[in-house]
Amino acid sequence: MIDFKKEYKELYKPKTVPSIVDVPEMMFITIDGKGNPNVSPEYATAIEILYGLSYHIKMNNKSILEYIVPPLEGFWSIDCDDFKGGGASITDKSKFIWTMMIRQPDFVTDEIFEIAKAALAKKKPNLDVGKARLIKITEGLCVQVMHIGSYDDEPATIVMMEQYAKENGYVIDIGEDRRHHEVYLSDPRKVAKEKLKTIIRHPVLHLE
Repeated sequence: MIDFKKEYKELYKPKTVPSIVDVPEMMFITIDGKGNPNVSPEYATAIEILYGLSYHIKMNNKSILEYIVPPLEGFWSIDCDDFKGGGASITDKSKFIWTMMIRQPDFVTDEIFEIAKAALAKKKPNLDVGKARLIKITEGLCVQVMHIGSYDDEPATIVMMEQYAKENGYVIDIGEDRRHHEVYLSDPRKVAKEKLKTIIRHPVLHLE
């Protein structure tokens, strides 16, 4: 039984102090959307689709690989105002633009993905599985850290990350194609806010 969090510790078990990591190409099922994740029906539906597809693929391809479904992840930016970090608090969460995603094993092909979509659509016809995409993503160089606490307390951690990057010869490279990234290691329905574990990752460029 493969657990990606254990196989790739440098990506899923960072320390609470920042570090630089080179994130390789990985396969994801993704869904794009916008709005406040705390109240948006679109967001809730996206999460349901992602987990529905991921678990169908896992349960119906055990002959290929036995594995634990990786954690939920998300790329985030702000409508009409690109997220540039700097520790600024986001007060109007309705402006969030997000891409939610779950990593997939390398064996997952377009054919396996389409079979999963058809099965989920049959089981839950109310879900628009057409929103889901199977894509490869390569983040490359990033600064990352383990944030422990409420999502609303992330700005202070981001300041620490960006200061670390600057002191070590890197510049934050957030833009249209490289975005603020979060990996959710805790279930907020089951874990107290002050104990939530979230990996925060920002793309960087190395200054020559």
